[in-house]
Amino acid sequence: MKNNIKYLISLSWIILLFNTSCTDLPLQMSGVINPADFPKTEDDAKALVTACYVPFQSNLYNGIFTVNNDGYQIIGDMTTDLGDCQWDNGLWYEAINQSWTPTTHAIIHHYDYVRKLSEFTMALDKIEKMDSTVMTSQNRKRFIAEVKCARGFMGYLLYNWFGPVPVATLAQLSDPLSTEVVPRPTNEEMSAFIEQNLKEAASDLDYTYLGEDGTFTKGLANMVLLKLYMHDKKWNLAEIIGRELMDSRYGYNLVPEYSDIFTYNNQHNNEIIYAAGCDEKVQQLWLAHVLPGQYPTVNTNIVKWNGYRVPWNFYTTFQTTDKRLKVLVGDFVGTDGIRYWTRYRGNVMVKGVIPVKYGEDPKAIGEGSSIDWIVYRYADALMLTAEAIVRNGNVVTSEAVEMLDKVRVRAGLPRYEISRYTTTGVDGFLADILIERGHELWFEGTRREDLIRFGKYTEYAISKKSSATAQPYMTLMPIPQSVINEGKGIIKQNPGY
Repeated sequence: MKNNIKYLISLSWIILLFNTSCTDLPLQMSGVINPADFPKTEDDAKALVTACYVPFQSNLYNGIFTVNNDGYQIIGDMTTDLGDCQWDNGLWYEAINQSWTPTTHAIIHHYDYVRKLSEFTMALDKIEKMDSTVMTSQNRKRFIAEVKCARGFMGYLLYNWFGPVPVATLAQLSDPLSTEVVPRPTNEEMSAFIEQNLKEAASDLDYTYLGEDGTFTKGLANMVLLKLYMHDKKWNLAEIIGRELMDSRYGYNLVPEYSDIFTYNNQHNNEIIYAAGCDEKVQQLWLAHVLPGQYPTVNTNIVKWNGYRVPWNFYTTFQTTDKRLKVLVGDFVGTDGIRYWTRYRGNVMVKGVIPVKYGEDPKAIGEGSSIDWIVYRYADALMLTAEAIVRNGNVVTSEAVEMLDKVRVRAGLPRYEISRYTTTGVDGFLADILIERGHELWFEGTRREDLIRFGKYTEYAISKKSSATAQPYMTLMPIPQSVINEGKGIIKQNPGY
């Protein structure tokens, strides 16, 4: 799928067809596309579906999973106790210190993706209306499921960030003269929309598509559904879908060594549930944003900008024997011969330690890397399921402890025994889960939603930077002020802003 994306990005008809919102409907250009006879063939339908993948990329500075300041995962983690940046400027300051407003670009930027929900709806309608004789029933079912997965996936990302966002109906999108402003739905309505799309997608998607890296699968749809249920605190449903992801038909397993998950030679491993596919033309930017110039690399052509850090306070919560510290670097000898560590941080580790995480691309020249950017993986699902089991039954079970221990043992840490929770009970287990998730999933975009779910988001923000601006209402990001201004009083701002 990523190869199809690479070639389709440049096609002008995609831009024309999908540049829509409820009040900004598609223009038609003679000689480029005739909506009266497009789509007609199975290849046309496939092109429509491929365009739906484009927003979910980590493609240099584009896509919702880019690793610059527009990246969903990056900015989310920067607002928590595990993220900081040595580029001490306004671009990062407001996110890191939780002092953002409805005009802070890094925070409100993702609202632009609301338009994608409309594009997916229109694509779905076009495919559903196609003559059934021009494609196999199997492909028709798959294409529809992929678009529904895109709709549910994007819907969840936006819901998690902003709360409910406007979801235009097909009828509203089909009226080229409409100036109607679509109001925000309720939480229940937004959640139901996401759930329906993901469940319908999961029922018709395959467990895997051999040779098609980056394609939406049953596993992705169910992983996002698990995230949704945890977000909404529907513990019983989360437990059910978490157990589903453990079915052997999905083929998910933990990679034996943590550092191997993110390497050039071990891409497409069985721990990955979804990754934004990268190659020599569609590249992610992690190491460039992370490494200081003094950091030794085998490939000396890698650009190093000395940016993102994990604060020292978070780093010191790890046990010294934790194998994950192999790629969360707080002690190294630089190419200048100087040892950088807690006793001498220089200008390299002023704000914290280096979250190397990803291995080197041996062919990289400059800022980009062809290593796929991981969005969701099985360790995340295992720990969420363990948490759901305990929250759902309000009791610590041996099964839940074993799920947590699988992650700990991989990190070289001793197992927890159920006897550990004889006195601390459910609260003790949940505290262990929160710590373990932070240690396992740093800069994978889970920390913000975890801290919100545990009721510690604001508390941890204040403890990181002694923030005087962090407030409880900031668990939801603000709707852009421009949207409120143009919303005719119909689009309401999130409380507190």
